[in-house]
Amino acid sequence: MTIEMEAIISNSELQCNSEYGRLEKVLVCPPTFMSISEIINETQKHYAEDNIDESLATKQHRNFVAKMKEAGIEVINLEALERFPEQVFTRDIGFTLGDILFVSNMGSEVRHGEEQLFKNWLDEQGATYLPLTDNSIEGGDVIVDRDVIFVGISGRTSSEGIHKLAEATPGFTVQEIPIDKSYLHLDCVFNVLSPTEALVFPPALRKEELDYLATRYELIEVTKEEQFTMGTNVLSVGDKKVFSLPCNEKVNKDMRDRGYDVIEVDISEIIKSGGSFRCCTLPVKRSDI
Repeated sequence: MTIEMEAIISNSELQCNSEYGRLEKVLVCPPTFMSISEIINETQKHYAEDNIDESLATKQHRNFVAKMKEAGIEVINLEALERFPEQVFTRDIGFTLGDILFVSNMGSEVRHGEEQLFKNWLDEQGATYLPLTDNSIEGGDVIVDRDVIFVGISGRTSSEGIHKLAEATPGFTVQEIPIDKSYLHLDCVFNVLSPTEALVFPPALRKEELDYLATRYELIEVTKEEQFTMGTNVLSVGDKKVFSLPCNEKVNKDMRDRGYDVIEVDISEIIKSGGSFRCCTLPVKRSDI
């Protein structure tokens, strides 16, 4: 992998204890070779015939990156390779918890190999990381809020993989959240906005987990229509600023009514593959609230 600018991941900079702290450094990958080559979720199934306009997806991604830079975020671009059509979704290949950068063990064949490529790049950077091997776990299923890590049990992340993560994070409480496996990752149906608020698509979760989450957060419910357009998959960048799709009008109004600055950016071509702003970003450094 190469980088667009001179930037490295130093071990002293690794820090991420929430989904809403001020985002300072993030990894992305342009959708240069993005395509629906193997249907892996319901969204892709819906758009399979049209497939992805790579030129439009790249233009939209470039605009998203520019908006992040305007917000003062350092953006590191990883190199896209033709053999990895889902590489734009950098969130899944790794995740930062506390001061540890984990490398995922991908649960889908179409993405096998991305994690090794990521490890090779990290080795070039001289960055320390912890690889999760043997059992599948992907970053889209991992959501951190201070001392709690929510991990979705999905078609991509197994209970065994979660147990391995729990062993490696003794300072955190790991909370398993089983989801309906027709939804790709936990962040497609749940996302934490603040210490007291979260987005959720209730039909994808069991009552037991919904009741638990309701004791921790004011749950902002996302409709079926806006879940399909990735209404929960927003990206918080700190100071109550949130990237969201213009088409998700109800979610955006609900957040604005609660004092959020919603930055609307169109990445509608990218979401045809089943991921949005959170999926397209791998935070490595956030300031604590």
